[in-house]
Amino acid sequence: MDLLERVRATGLLDEPVLVLLSGGRDSVCLLDVAARLTDVRALHVDYGMREASGADAAHCAELCRRLEVPLEVHRARRPEKPGNLQAWARDVRHGLAARSGRRVATGHTASDQAETVLYRLASSPSRRALLGMRPRDGRLVRPLLGVTREETAAHCAARGLPWREDESNASPAFARSRVRHGLLAALREVHPGAEANVVRTAELLRDEAEVLDAVVDEVLGGCREVELERLRALPAALQRLAVRRLAEDALGRGLPRAARRAQDVLALPDPGALDLGDGARALVLDGRLRFEAT
Repeated sequence: MDLLERVRATGLLDEPVLVLLSGGRDSVCLLDVAARLTDVRALHVDYGMREASGADAAHCAELCRRLEVPLEVHRARRPEKPGNLQAWARDVRHGLAARSGRRVATGHTASDQAETVLYRLASSPSRRALLGMRPRDGRLVRPLLGVTREETAAHCAARGLPWREDESNASPAFARSRVRHGLLAALREVHPGAEANVVRTAELLRDEAEVLDAVVDEVLGGCREVELERLRALPAALQRLAVRRLAEDALGRGLPRAARRAQDVLALPDPGALDLGDGARALVLDGRLRFEAT
């Protein structure tokens, strides 16, 4: 099955989409495939952080003219305060894309998936670190997660579609670049199927995560507080999952620290309280555990 048919089979491009177009090989491949499968528009954000950013925008404009795809180019202003520039850039483009009202498609590939899993495994000691990116995350879709970076390059070459190379992708200043050119390259030397094996493991763990989530649902029964003695009687892994779910449901956001502090939470006296950090507090009163914002 060729790349076009594999992407069609995902069902992720079965309605109008907005493609986030950087001009690199992966987003160029995605734009071409999307234009052949559905009604598509494109968004390119010029962050002004590279001397070649103007040429990137011009390249995207020419590509969209060739493929007859409407394009919006947005020029963002780099923040003056120090911070994570990659996170800022991501927030800018996703904020702009959300206004379109369309399903938003990004060019993340299986290669990106492997890098993401390895990076998160190194930087975040949690089960979720191994789950990687989902093909669908609300209105955000990643139709190329089953396609490698080498395959997107081959597709563009076969279709005569040039792409731009971002030299910062090879810079060791960025952690993701070090994973790509150092860690992942070393793993391929250990086993040629290392990248595919990492991606497949993430797929299996996402399937198994659905089973674990269902078990936690049964334990909590949709409640925002639970009997502490009931939690103490559960296996340690289920205790961690239940504590984290209670905390995240109460605050409406991710709280990875909650799972790491599960044993401290379960050891609380009655009445008792424990600040978990990240703006969360565990409370025990009348034998029941709940969480609140600090």
